[in-house]
Amino acid sequence: MKTTVIWIGALIIGAILGLLGLGWLDEVMNFVATVYTRLFQLLAVPTIVLAVMTTFATFGSKGSGRIFGRTLIYTLLTTFAAAAVGAVLYVVIAPGNLPVGTTLECCGVAAAQGPDVTYTDHILSIIPNNIVKPFLEGNVLSLLLLAFAIGFGLSKLPESENKSAVVKFLLGLQELLFLLIRGLIWTLPLGIIAFAAQLSAQVSAGVVADSIGKYVLVVLGGNVIQFFVVLPLFLLVRGLNPLHVLSKMTPAVLMALFTKSSAATLPVTMDTAENRLGISSKVARFVLPICTTINMNGCAAFILVTSLFVMQNGGTPLTWSTILLWILISVVSAVGNAGVPMGCYFLTLSLMSGIGAPVAVLGVILPIYTIIDMIETAENVWSDSCVSAMVDKDLT
Repeated sequence: MKTTVIWIGALIIGAILGLLGLGWLDEVMNFVATVYTRLFQLLAVPTIVLAVMTTFATFGSKGSGRIFGRTLIYTLLTTFAAAAVGAVLYVVIAPGNLPVGTTLECCGVAAAQGPDVTYTDHILSIIPNNIVKPFLEGNVLSLLLLAFAIGFGLSKLPESENKSAVVKFLLGLQELLFLLIRGLIWTLPLGIIAFAAQLSAQVSAGVVADSIGKYVLVVLGGNVIQFFVVLPLFLLVRGLNPLHVLSKMTPAVLMALFTKSSAATLPVTMDTAENRLGISSKVARFVLPICTTINMNGCAAFILVTSLFVMQNGGTPLTWSTILLWILISVVSAVGNAGVPMGCYFLTLSLMSGIGAPVAVLGVILPIYTIIDMIETAENVWSDSCVSAMVDKDLT
């Protein structure tokens, strides 16, 4: 409770500082926010890799397989629910088309933001051909494959001094990493002030002034319903108190809100799940790294709603069969998305480019995507927390 009060206080202070409109202060806050984001990204990759390796190596493939199976089921259920909520809201609210001139003025803005990558290229990029390259590039999916392979291999090795030495070395690295994480979390109120000031300055400068009405209402409304209604219902069905789970996981959700990266938030999510919510380390250190990569509720909703909006502006009739098809596409795409800032935006851009839709519409969305990305990421981490809590409940 004390930590939550401190973080909320830091949030209020940061928002006030951002509204002052002082150029030098905004630069300082941007610098501090960037430092914290880089530090958490630095810790995120080894956290994911070591968590998966040590879990497989320590608990064996049989137990891990059971945990992974339940994690995958809950992930798919919650992600499909998020996409379905987005689809229903889109049909009910029915956003209209943008003026032709608006999309023309933004032509090239979205297209210049990321490379044109096909799904074949995306799949091939996951399969590593160099053991060092995934670490250098921060390719989380490739690193997960390596971690699974190494952890599974260690679990299958016969007991020996060599195996014990390797496992102890990995566990020692993990303990050192968690020590660094706890130290960073101790100083985090300063980072929260900087993140809040950064956002407040953007809002006061009119970054979100060019909202596009009903589209934004669908995206944000879907996230709110998923966050406060759908996910709590999942918890209630499993016999868990949503208010209790959310109150304990608040630090991680707030961190996700400001970093806009579930991967960068992972160290905080794991620490909060174990030490505040009381999830077993076996579950938290295995489920949360996987969820960070594949459990993207907010991303699925964004891909679906934005794809429908872009296709509609391109003249594609939105029949129920089209909507159902894109629910499936959005879920599969979200599962393969990286938990990094603007990951959903670039993925949607690639999908729309691939079908020849008017990607200039994404240029109109770009100025307000910062706010959307923040809320989506908070929802993703909240969903990760729910999945880990449900898995822990099932296995206890």
